[in-house]
Amino acid sequence: MHELAVTQSMLNLALEHAEQAGARHITVINLVIGQMSSIVDDCIQFYFDFVSKGTIAEGAALSFERVASRLRCRGCGEEFVLDGNDWVCPACGALGGEVIAGRELYVDSIEVE
Repeated sequence: MHELAVTQSMLNLALEHAEQAGARHITVINLVIGQMSSIVDDCIQFYFDFVSKGTIAEGAALSFERVASRLRCRGCGEEFVLDGNDWVCPACGALGGEVIAGRELYVDSIEVE
């Protein structure tokens, strides 16, 4: 259900910037979403179709760019892509690490007419 609030916020941000630019219509909203954000693309699309009705964003395409989860080992400093739920450093075998990518959730850009 949190996708509804995320979608509404994303739409509000896009509308604000489009209106400041004097746009008549938003054609594309480019989103960046990290794998760890727990956001489901289909849910965002579903809610967007609903909340954008009657706005200059109605009918706009949503473009989803997914960012892989990356960790930095606290033991040896190795950076690695999280493989499923395996948080073991492939270089030294230490468990866990600092998340350096994969939590992203933002509007990267909008395309307007």
